[in-house]
Amino acid sequence: MARVAVEIPEDVLYAARMTPEELRRELAVHLFREGRLSFGKARELAGMTAWAFQMLLGSRGVPVHYGPREYDEDLATLKVAGRR
Repeated sequence: MARVAVEIPEDVLYAARMTPEELRRELAVHLFREGRLSFGKARELAGMTAWAFQMLLGSRGVPVHYGPREYDEDLATLKVAGRR
């Protein structure tokens, strides 16, 4: 899996009072809420288990919209992960 690095100035993290991991979670929640990422991809970005990410979404009042497209994306991710 290819990765892309994004540089965030330390003072931005300090001002937001966030760790890099917290920022990743916030980005994942936002992108999922906006429909830009499927549940599986957002969970992957957040670095959380499906259960933990679902609990995080629930605590933020974000409904889980899991349909055929998300199922297909998650199935493809599982197939790739199984080849490693």
